[in-house]
Amino acid sequence: MALALGYDMADRRIAILRGIAQSGSISQAARDVGVSYKAAWQAIDTLTNLAGAALVERSVGGVGGGGAQITAAGLALLRTAETVERVRAEVLQRLQSRDEEVPMAASLGLLTSMRNQWPCTVLKVESLGAQIRVWLRAAADAGADWTIAARITPESYELLGLAPGAPVLALCKATAARVWLGQERPASSGESINLWPATVQRVTYGTTAVAEEATASDEAVCRLNWGAQIVGFAPAMSGLTADDPVLLEVPESAVVVAVSGH
Repeated sequence: MALALGYDMADRRIAILRGIAQSGSISQAARDVGVSYKAAWQAIDTLTNLAGAALVERSVGGVGGGGAQITAAGLALLRTAETVERVRAEVLQRLQSRDEEVPMAASLGLLTSMRNQWPCTVLKVESLGAQIRVWLRAAADAGADWTIAARITPESYELLGLAPGAPVLALCKATAARVWLGQERPASSGESINLWPATVQRVTYGTTAVAEEATASDEAVCRLNWGAQIVGFAPAMSGLTADDPVLLEVPESAVVVAVSGH
């Protein structure tokens, strides 16, 4: 849960979660915060991955067409976030009351455009000459058998201190994750280490994956077999629908490894 609290209470993801708890509606929470419904779901998915537990449950049917209910883990996250913000505000107030200069870093949190984020630990490393392959294992208990490989330089390996057992965060852009329908993948693609079975949760058809190339693709939010969400792209008119079994593929070079600076 600590990784989900890497941002202050002004972060819109926490605000969306709080809005769902208050209104029981994802769409209402999105409107209150000033983001799209899709962005609200992205926020929920990211926080869920970082917290390692389901934060929101959807309910189907009813007069209003269904809604959303925050889970016990979601409520615990909000309570903890409020405590962290209160303590942070008290510390800043004490510094200001003593006329001490408040470092800029105290007011900033790490924000990234990478939609796929997973808390991991370093499993092992392999030397590949001019590069190093870092094997990471999902930190969540349910993901004990799930691994992801990243390629980095020896210098990065040394500077990050990536010894086995070290806690890290694996990140990947959605545009780098390829979705293959029916768990079938062209043999011409060659071998891939980061290749996982998953199930489609939601699809947005005809999304422009890379704006500068104007490449129309179908965006899919999928669930890995250990519960984490991953966002990827399939060719346009893929025919993907909810509950379809798929394979997800991520190049090693597209995986970013991050460590806490604290």
